[in-house]
Amino acid sequence: MELTDKIQRALNLAADKHNGQMRKSSGLPYIVHPFSVALILSEYVQDEDVIVAGLLHDVLEDVKDYKYEDLKKDFGQKIADIVQGVSEDKDFDNGETDRETWQERKDEYLKNLWNDSEKSLLVCAADKIHNLRSMMMIYEEQGAEMWIDFNAPVEKQTWYYGEVLKILQEKLGGEMVGELEREFERFKKTVSPK
Repeated sequence: MELTDKIQRALNLAADKHNGQMRKSSGLPYIVHPFSVALILSEYVQDEDVIVAGLLHDVLEDVKDYKYEDLKKDFGQKIADIVQGVSEDKDFDNGETDRETWQERKDEYLKNLWNDSEKSLLVCAADKIHNLRSMMMIYEEQGAEMWIDFNAPVEKQTWYYGEVLKILQEKLGGEMVGELEREFERFKKTVSPK
């Protein structure tokens, strides 16, 4: 990945907007995730906009005071649309917890994935690859105790990642989806209840 001005601006914005946020169970600063997603993307694509979207892929979903219009103003409509395509609709004012809305949000995400652009699908694949790797690393350290920190148990997580993989296999294909498939199989062998 070449550190262009646009990629540097995206990294700076992601670090600022995710400042103080932590990854579930691992205790690592959140910025580790979007940076890892961008690195995975850079192994498969040269499209600067896709890599930038990888760095910013969680700002609309997980940053309360940063909206689509802000992202569009800062990085243009193409990048804002890619990010919106991989963002869950989280209503911060509905009074329900993420745990209570998990299934509803995932069902909606899967439905939207069928209509996403190829660029959004690429970001989705890289995001899921890193999430699976992260969960396996945490599982190696903490075992099944880790699921206490997640919004859904291992069975639901396995269902969700399997459904995402099916959609990406049909809609995107390619080497990165092959990598996701390998990580998903490894995930099932590593963390699934025996």
